[in-house]
Amino acid sequence: MNRTIRRASVFCLLLILALLVRVTWVQAYQGKALADNENNRRNLIGQYENPLGNIIVGGEAITGSVKTGGRDFDYKRTYTDGPLYAPVTGFSSQAYGTSMLEGIYKDVLNGSDSRLKTMMDMLTNRRASPGNVLTTIDKDVQKAAYAALQGKQGAAVAIDPSTGQILAVVNNPSFDPGSIAGANDAAAWQELSADQGRAMVNVALRKPQAPGSTFKLVTLAAAIENGLVTSIDAPTSVPGDYTIPGTRTKLPSEVPDAMCDRVSPRTALRLSCNNVFADFAHRLGQDKMRAMAEKLGFNRQIDTPVRTNPPSTYPTKKMSQDQVALTGIGQFDMQATPLQMAMVTAAIENGGKLVAPHMVSEVTDANGNVLESFKDPKSQQVMSERTVSMLRDAMRTVATEGGGRPAQVPGAEVGGKTGTAQRGVNNSLPPLAWFTSYGKATGKQIAVAVVIENSDTDRSEIGGGKLAAPIAQKMMAAWLRK
Repeated sequence: MNRTIRRASVFCLLLILALLVRVTWVQAYQGKALADNENNRRNLIGQYENPLGNIIVGGEAITGSVKTGGRDFDYKRTYTDGPLYAPVTGFSSQAYGTSMLEGIYKDVLNGSDSRLKTMMDMLTNRRASPGNVLTTIDKDVQKAAYAALQGKQGAAVAIDPSTGQILAVVNNPSFDPGSIAGANDAAAWQELSADQGRAMVNVALRKPQAPGSTFKLVTLAAAIENGLVTSIDAPTSVPGDYTIPGTRTKLPSEVPDAMCDRVSPRTALRLSCNNVFADFAHRLGQDKMRAMAEKLGFNRQIDTPVRTNPPSTYPTKKMSQDQVALTGIGQFDMQATPLQMAMVTAAIENGGKLVAPHMVSEVTDANGNVLESFKDPKSQQVMSERTVSMLRDAMRTVATEGGGRPAQVPGAEVGGKTGTAQRGVNNSLPPLAWFTSYGKATGKQIAVAVVIENSDTDRSEIGGGKLAAPIAQKMMAAWLRK
C-alpha cells in the first residue's frame, strides 16, 4: 500500500471515529434535552396518545378524555361543568398549552411524571398510567357562588379557616375549557381573547385590586396589636370633620360626619368611618401597617398550588403621611385579591392562626397511591387571641346592625365587613363592591371574600352590603348547612 492510500485510509478512519463520537454524544448526552425540547412535536403528541388522568372534586372527576379520530392526537381533554370549575382546572389544550391545575400537574395527568413509572415502564421507556389530582373544592359552595354571581362581573373565594382548604374559587364571566381543548379551536380562542381575555383572567387569585374598607380589618388588627386600641367600645379622639394629614382635603365617609365624630372602633367599623381608620394608619405609620399586612399574606406570592401572581400588595416604597393614612381605608396603592381578603378573615376566625390556603389535598397515581399530600399545611400565629376576639366582636356588629346584615345565616354566627373601593382616574370607573365574612355553626367554619367589579346596579347603589354580601351568604349557608 503506497503512502497516499495509507493517508487517505487514516483520514477516512478519523472521520468515521469523529462521526461515532458525535452520534454517541447526541444520543447519550443530548438525547434527553432534544426529547424534552418544547418544540419537539412528538412530546405534545405523546401527551394525548392516551386518556389523561383526572382532576377530582368531592370524589367525582370534573375532567375526562374523548377519542378525537384525528391523525396526530388520539385523545383530547373534556370538562364537566367547564365554566363552573375553570378557575380551578384551567385548560389543557393541544394548541395553546395548559394553565392552572392542568398546567401545574401536566406531567402527572399525562403519565410522564417519573414517580408514576413502574420498573417495566422504565425498562421499556413506556409512558406510565396517568395519575389524578384531588382538590379541596366543595361542589355545593362552588355552585352556590357561581349561581349567585350570574348577571354580575366579579369573583369569590371561600376557605375553611381551621384547615386552610379552599372550598370555592369562582369567577364570572368564566369560560368553557373544553372549547379550546382541541388542535383546531382557533375561532374559540380568538373569541376568548377578543376582550383582553377577560373570561380567562383568574380574578379570584390573580387580579389584585383596591380592597376598600374590607382592609379596615387589617388596620384595626394593627391598632390593637400595637396598643393603639385597647377597647373597641372606648371613644376615640378622631373628629368626624377629618382632614387628611399633610393636606387640606377633607376625608368623607358614607355617613354624615356627625355620625363618625369621636366614635368607638366598634361603631367606626359598623359605619365604616374613614376618619377613624385613616387616623389609625397615620398614627401607626407605614412600617407597622406593612408589618401587619405582610403577616396576613400581603407582598408575597402564595402557591395554592396555583400561584397568586401578581401578589396582593401593601406599598413598600416610602409614602407621604397622607398616603399612609389612605392605606388605612384600603385605598392609595393598596391591592388585594378575594383570596387575600378571605385569608385575613380566616385568620381572624381561627384564633389568629393563619393556615396556608390550598386547593389540592392529594396527588395520586392510577392505583390511588399518594405522590403528594397537602393535608398538613403550614400555619403561623399572626395575631393574639385578644386581638381576634375584639375583631370578631366588632365584625358581628357589622353583620347584625350594619351593612353586613344581608349575610346573616339562620342558626349561625356571622361576622363581616363591607367595602366600596374607588378606581379609575378621578374615580371615573364604577367602584368595586367588596364583602368579606366568616360564619360558624355546629363545629363548621368558613371564611369568604367576594368582589363585584360591574353589575347593572345604579352607581349610587353600589356597595358591598347590597351586591357582595348576599353572595357570601349563599356560600356560607351551603357549607354550614351540610
